[in-house]
Amino acid sequence: MAKNKWFGTDGVRGVANVFPMTIDFAMKLGMVSGMLLCQDQKKVAIAKDTRVSADMLEAALVAGFTSQGVDVVLLGVMPTPALTTLVEALKVDMAVMITASHNPYQDNGIKLINAVGDKFSDDITAKIEEAMEKDNFAFDPQKIGKVYSENLIADYEKIAQSVVQGGDGLTGMKVVLDCANGCFSGVLPKVFRACGAEVIALSEEPNGVNINLDCGSQHTQNMCAKVLETGADMGIAVDGDGDRIIICDEKGQRLDGDQIIAFLGLYFKQKNKLKANTVVATIVSNPAMDRFFAEKGISCVRSAVGERYVIEEMKKIGANIGGEESGHMVVADYAKTGDAMMTGLIVAQGVWEAKQKMSQIFPLFKPMIRKRIDTKFVSKDEMISAFDSADFKQAIADGEQMISGYGKVLIRKSGTEPKIQVWVWSDDEDKALHTAQKISSGLEKMNGFELFKNVN
Repeated sequence: MAKNKWFGTDGVRGVANVFPMTIDFAMKLGMVSGMLLCQDQKKVAIAKDTRVSADMLEAALVAGFTSQGVDVVLLGVMPTPALTTLVEALKVDMAVMITASHNPYQDNGIKLINAVGDKFSDDITAKIEEAMEKDNFAFDPQKIGKVYSENLIADYEKIAQSVVQGGDGLTGMKVVLDCANGCFSGVLPKVFRACGAEVIALSEEPNGVNINLDCGSQHTQNMCAKVLETGADMGIAVDGDGDRIIICDEKGQRLDGDQIIAFLGLYFKQKNKLKANTVVATIVSNPAMDRFFAEKGISCVRSAVGERYVIEEMKKIGANIGGEESGHMVVADYAKTGDAMMTGLIVAQGVWEAKQKMSQIFPLFKPMIRKRIDTKFVSKDEMISAFDSADFKQAIADGEQMISGYGKVLIRKSGTEPKIQVWVWSDDEDKALHTAQKISSGLEKMNGFELFKNVN
């Protein structure tokens, strides 16, 4: 697998007007993508979230693509899952989503999506980076692309409404929706109302700088308080580009993402719609979820951390339900990627059909206690050296023996910082903590060691 310099698992991201989120970088990215990836239709679609910097980056991308003879379809503000769902019907070579997801407005990002709605591989993005670094572009005066606009959000709304049985299956339900002042502003409340729900909408007035600001999936206190205040049946909060969802019950109690994954898997199993009789979750989802699914006769397969890897595993085994405990939920029958609205509609319908309060349904299982210890190093090289040391490997072996039969150990290198993460799950809190401490102690003698930080 190729190693990327600028592209992460979710595209390129950074502070707007600071490299790589500059107009120069975006224009060159458009040029190279146009040259390498737009060979058939010579056409690309671009969508964006509500950040003030989105127009700037869009203009730069348009200049880059059109300079290479590629036509550009501007879709305007649109949720990421809407773009991935609709892109195949657009008959384009690729699509671009300008967003930094749940990050504050100062950040922005560029996601590259292929013609069928999937993210490009690391090998492809590595080739793009290599071509950008060569900075060798050709321009043909006879080949300049055209730009035009389309508004397809109504098509996406129609698909979403089809999720709910009879179209109005949420009649009588009261729901609080926090739109994060992002892409789902207006759209999410409109669809829920069309499905019969009474809606109390929050944070649906984007102004370019208030996306995710004290609202949405990262700041759920307003949603939870409003549910209690209004006597709503549930609350749903999304992030700026609409691929992440957080849900609370009628008591304003926030549900863990693993509980939502469990609910989706069980609900589809009960409806005889669970493909491959399998749900995909990541390696950091709670091990107690595996026990829950096993009791229900459902297989649970684990992937690497990242929505992209969840989707790859789902495709490999033919599953239609997958997700991350962080809130990315993929229901492949309706969406290509994590989709907060589709997930919210399905959960709302399932709860309403059950004729029970959410607090009577959740939690579906008692999670194991998790203890996590991060060890931070002064540099990535020091971290890698420590990770491969004999002392640490021995500490891991000792820790795994301590927890054997009682829980699970996971060791990870952070993808964003020079940190080694030790995760331990167990039904016994003391055993989980002591095991995590035992394993992490194997790093204390390493060069470049900085600090320990416990995260429960």
